[in-house]
Amino acid sequence: MGVAPFETIKLPPGKMIMPGVIGHASDIIEHPRLIADRLTNYARLVGPENVVAGTDCGLGTRNGHAEITWAKLEAMAEGARLASSEMYGRVAVHAV
Repeated sequence: MGVAPFETIKLPPGKMIMPGVIGHASDIIEHPRLIADRLTNYARLVGPENVVAGTDCGLGTRNGHAEITWAKLEAMAEGARLASSEMYGRVAVHAV
């Protein structure tokens, strides 16, 4: 979906979003900086307290390549730490 809808539609009070910041369809491991940029783009529109990092779909289809799955999740966690540090000066955006 991307950030565009959140430029005109307000997030309902008490709701959070979990944008997919890592992909399931390729073996490419996203760079933490790219993940942080994606998270901060959402946070800029809906507030950082309303953003939780997630995958764009399940990673169970990696066909036995657990090391790729774990590397993607590690990159997501590091990207969330970077985004949190930039927005708060501390870790606050969560990766699930």
